[in-house]
Amino acid sequence: MEKQVHFIHFLVALFCFSYIMFSAYNPLALVVAEGLVSGHHENGSVKLFVFGDSYADTGNWDKFAASWKEPYGFTFPGKPAGRFSDGRVLTDYIASFLGITSPVPYTWRKTREKSGLQFGMNFAFGGTGVFDTLINAPNMAAQIDFFQQLLEEKVYTKQDLNSSIVLVSLAGNDYTTYIQRNGNFQDLPAFTTSLINQLSANLKRIHGFGVRKIAVTALQPLGCLPILTAFSSYQNCSESWNTASKFHNQKLEQAIQRMNNESGKHTYETLDLYTAFMSKLNTARLAGNLKLRSFLMPCCVGVTSNHSCGNVDKNGAKTYVVCEKPELSVFWDMVHPAQNGWHQVYSSLKSSLHRLY
Repeated sequence: MEKQVHFIHFLVALFCFSYIMFSAYNPLALVVAEGLVSGHHENGSVKLFVFGDSYADTGNWDKFAASWKEPYGFTFPGKPAGRFSDGRVLTDYIASFLGITSPVPYTWRKTREKSGLQFGMNFAFGGTGVFDTLINAPNMAAQIDFFQQLLEEKVYTKQDLNSSIVLVSLAGNDYTTYIQRNGNFQDLPAFTTSLINQLSANLKRIHGFGVRKIAVTALQPLGCLPILTAFSSYQNCSESWNTASKFHNQKLEQAIQRMNNESGKHTYETLDLYTAFMSKLNTARLAGNLKLRSFLMPCCVGVTSNHSCGNVDKNGAKTYVVCEKPELSVFWDMVHPAQNGWHQVYSSLKSSLHRLY
C-alpha cells in the first residue's frame, strides 16, 4: 500500500511541469541571451541537435507551461525562459563544453535569422518519451520527423551533419506512463526491452542522416527524486525505482555496445547520469544526515500537497515557496534538478565528454 501511495504522488509530480496554466510571458518575446556559460570560445563548425524531455528542453513548450511561469528561470536568465529549472539545464552545459551557444528551440526557428540556427536545434519537449506519454506532445519519433523535414528543406546540409553531435535525453516519462496504465512493476523488464529496442531504432535513424556522434543519457536515479524521498524526510531513495533505472541503463549500455560493433566505430556514447547523480549523493551521505537532507530536498515547493512550484491561486497569489539559496540546491522542484544540480552532474560527466569529438 505504501508503494502505491508513493507511486501516485510520484506520478502527479512527474507531470506537474506540463500544467496548462495562463502566463503573462510570451516565449517568442523572451529570447534567451546567448553565450549561456562563459569562458568558452564559440565554435561555429560544431552543431548540436537535441532530442528529449524536460531535462533537455530549453523552450519548446508554449506560454501556458510551468516552464514559462515564475519562479522558473529565477537564477538564469532571471525570468521564465522555457526551462524546467531555475536556470541552465543539461543541454546548456553540453553546448558550453562544445564551445557553442545553446541551440535554438525548434518552435522558435521561424523567429530567427539563418545565422541564429548555426549552432543546431533543440527538438526536446518536456513530458515526452520514446513512446507516447500522458502528455500530448511530440514523442522522440515525431521529434526526429521535425529534424528530417529540416534536412529535406536544406536548412542543414550533409556537411553540417558531418560535424554535428546529437544529444538524446529521455525515458523517465515512458516508465511513469507504463506504470499508470498497467498498475504494477511486474512486466517492467519486458517493457524495458521494448523501450530500448525502439530507442535503438530511433538512434539508428538519426545516424542514417549522416550524424557523426550521438550521446544518449542513461536514466537518472528515479528513486532519488524529491517526490519519493519526501516520504523519508529526504533521507532515503526508493530502491524499487532505482532498480528500474539501473536495469534500463544496463539494457541501454548493451544496446549501445551492439550498435557500435555493427557500425565498426564509436558512433554512440552513453552519458551516465545515474552515476553522476549517485556519486554526489554518496558524498552528501558521508557528510551526515543534514547534508543528505539538503541534497534531496527541492528548493521550490507548493505550500500544501495540492500545490506545486509555480502555482498561484485565483487571485494570483503565490501558493509556493522558494528556498533562500537556490544556488546551493541540487533539485529545483519535485522532479527537476536545479541549475546547481545540473552543474554538479556536468562536473562529473566532463572528463568523459571528450569522447564526443
